[in-house]
Amino acid sequence: MKTREIHIGDRVIGGGNPILIQSMTNTKTSDVEATVAQILQLEKAGCDIIRCTINDEAAADAIPAIKKQIHIPLVGDIHFDYRLAIKAIENGVDKIRINPGNIGGQEKLAKVVEAARKRNIPIRVGVNSGSLEKNLVEKYGGVTAEGIVESALDKVRMIEELDYHNIVISIKSSDVMMCVRAHELIADKTDYPLHVGITESGTVTRGNIKSSVGLGIILHEGIGDTIRVSLTGDPVDEILSAKLILKALGLRKGGVELVSCPTCGRTEIDLIGLANKVEKLVSDYDHLNIKVAVMGCVVNGPGEAKEADLGIAGGKGCGLLIKKGEIVGKLSEDEFIPALKRELDNWSE
Repeated sequence: MKTREIHIGDRVIGGGNPILIQSMTNTKTSDVEATVAQILQLEKAGCDIIRCTINDEAAADAIPAIKKQIHIPLVGDIHFDYRLAIKAIENGVDKIRINPGNIGGQEKLAKVVEAARKRNIPIRVGVNSGSLEKNLVEKYGGVTAEGIVESALDKVRMIEELDYHNIVISIKSSDVMMCVRAHELIADKTDYPLHVGITESGTVTRGNIKSSVGLGIILHEGIGDTIRVSLTGDPVDEILSAKLILKALGLRKGGVELVSCPTCGRTEIDLIGLANKVEKLVSDYDHLNIKVAVMGCVVNGPGEAKEADLGIAGGKGCGLLIKKGEIVGKLSEDEFIPALKRELDNWSE
């Protein structure tokens, strides 16, 4: 769906631009060294935009030092204290995330908006189902998609009334289908870019499933301009998951596609261990646009591996190396990873 373009540092969301991936640091923002180290890891994994909590003066003071050492836009996440929002803006964040309803009233919100206006930085209006206002819970008989949308649009109007329109909207719920419905509703009511995600989705396994289902439906409907996969775990996992979701939907090209069989009693190599090692290996080859297959036995293995650009078809403690449909070697199990790495290092499209 067509939304207006919003610039976040040197990145652009909305307007039909590629969907960008976000994450959030879990370090103490005031610990510049730790925060920068984590952001650089996230950059390497493919993070496009990073958000840090600005929950005290020390965090706001750390922004300039962090910005000097990273290469992606920095978003300041602020709640309750409008002065921290202003200080974050003055110290150079590329965007702020606030809930206008808890920043201290319209007069204080106006001061935040004026600071953002001077530097022309976007304000992300964030509303979560867990913080839905009591009057809307009563109006709709509980927490509902309709209530979330009304709350978000009310907050947007608070900023629009101050004649500011550099806005991104985020409406999230841990209830997957409620989140889907809320995005369907709001997409018909606004052309501001949407930051999409399933909030508090859970641990890596559970969170990935909920995020894949929710984001898959929302993005497939043409809704969403930037995404975060929220996981209780290493933020790097959020980036890897987001990239895979976008690739599965055909919304991002490049990077190695890995296919592997689910194993069965015919498997005579350590296929699970091998597949995990290959998954880690190929994550460093985002510049390649190829398919790699890791197959465990002689039934479907050779055929599936031949359909890939590069593959291993396992046998009894050994396997065939297959490249572009042709068998190019027979390897022992301990040779699989070194052989695949050599091929990837020297791959020519």
